[in-house]
Amino acid sequence: MTPTTLIVIAKSPVPGRVKTRLCPPCSPDQAAALAAAALADTLATVAATRATGRVLALDGVRGPWIPDGFVIVPQIGAGLDERLANAFAAVSGPAVLVGMDTPQITPALLEHAERRLHEPDKDAVLGLAEDGGWWTIGLRRADPRVFVGVPMSTPQTGRAQLDRLASLGLRTAMLPTLRDVDTFSDVLAVAAEVPASRFASAVDHLDELAEDVAG
Repeated sequence: MTPTTLIVIAKSPVPGRVKTRLCPPCSPDQAAALAAAALADTLATVAATRATGRVLALDGVRGPWIPDGFVIVPQIGAGLDERLANAFAAVSGPAVLVGMDTPQITPALLEHAERRLHEPDKDAVLGLAEDGGWWTIGLRRADPRVFVGVPMSTPQTGRAQLDRLASLGLRTAMLPTLRDVDTFSDVLAVAAEVPASRFASAVDHLDELAEDVAG
């Protein structure tokens, strides 16, 4: 199989900058702790795959939470559409990208995405999210037209992204639909899916974190 790069696009888990839609009921510190755990699970999953390259497209300051083996590139662009386009442009050859909102992903699921991307009659892969967005996208080759101008972070983003791929003549394999973490109900549902994860542990310790901050 042609070498494939896995890209994680993420923000540094800084209070007040990540998962602000969780506030309330979470405090900014609690939301950041959940984001840090979700990102740690995601990076660990990507590190555990057989991918030939691993890239973290990062908005913010790098920290000791980044595992070995990742190439760090800055996010570039005014909006998420441009940042996605530039994340793919930063690598050569086929790539699959995920965000930091689906800590329940597994190495097997990402490797399945890679295999589907390399099927002879496919140019792209897309995994939709339950909220109408998408949780992963893969391309045989970078093309900014895939992203630029697609409305991001709306209930129609997944449909719009699929339509854009079709309008460019890209043959797309659909991947399983997942629930990403945007609301507190998402937090509880996803944590229940992966009870042994860092994310689930962070959910279990939200009360303790609140007490520490108050103290």
